[in-house]
Amino acid sequence: MALWIAALLGAVQGVFMFLPVSSTAHMVLLEHWLIGRSYAVPAPESAQMILFNLVVHLGTLVSIGVVFAPQLLRFTRYTLRDGYAWARAGWRQGPPLYARLFLLGMLSVLLTGIVGLSLKAAFEQVFAAPSLVAATLIATGALLLWTDRLPPRRRTLRGTGVGTATLIGVAQGFALMPGLSRSAMTIVFGLFAGLKRRWAAEYSFFLAIPTICAATLLQAVEVYQLGGLDGVGYPALAAGFVVAALVGIVSLRLVVYCLYRAQLKVFAFYVWALAAAILAGLIELPA
Repeated sequence: MALWIAALLGAVQGVFMFLPVSSTAHMVLLEHWLIGRSYAVPAPESAQMILFNLVVHLGTLVSIGVVFAPQLLRFTRYTLRDGYAWARAGWRQGPPLYARLFLLGMLSVLLTGIVGLSLKAAFEQVFAAPSLVAATLIATGALLLWTDRLPPRRRTLRGTGVGTATLIGVAQGFALMPGLSRSAMTIVFGLFAGLKRRWAAEYSFFLAIPTICAATLLQAVEVYQLGGLDGVGYPALAAGFVVAALVGIVSLRLVVYCLYRAQLKVFAFYVWALAAAILAGLIELPA
């Protein structure tokens, strides 16, 4: 894969990662478009290209580290403190707040993995079918519009329990399918569970870190077993990673601004317009 193509895909990932419009869908559509014009890009459903998509997702984790650095450092420090205190108490009582939040996050990641691995073959077929991507984009738009009409949420992270973590984890598992935005699914279902918008957003973004790291590791093992990065190459992976990280910082700041002001319906209209363009053939894709 040419470096300019890798950088272009990384920029698309950076722009759309945190906007609730499915960055994966945009990359898949762009990959189909490039293939239709005879550019050397592996099939979107290939193991190598799925790994590339995950690596540029890793790049946007750098953006989370930059934008949410104070919150991440505070969460890490308090989790270690609470975990140590809980261990010294002999695990006799329930875990303190931050230790409990860490365990709930791991529960969400575990459930995401169960859903993702169980439906992996079905999800990979969506990578090969732009019309199915259009259908999942329509579903994402419906969720976003519904979310903006919800009354104010009252629950803070202190009130988060197993039910909320389970709902968000399962939702994130289905968001491995192109067109179902990971950030939209986790934020929306966090709001459905009663979380305040701020906490739904932060839970979603922090949850991305272990989820994307785990998914990338599993996909890398699969690619290694298949014989390597045919058609992609390490320079392309590096280019996509760096560009996605830089562009993602701006994108994340924008989505946080919009989310706190309940303006997600703007993105609903956008994904519906994109889905309509795909289904109407206005976006020229290979047959």
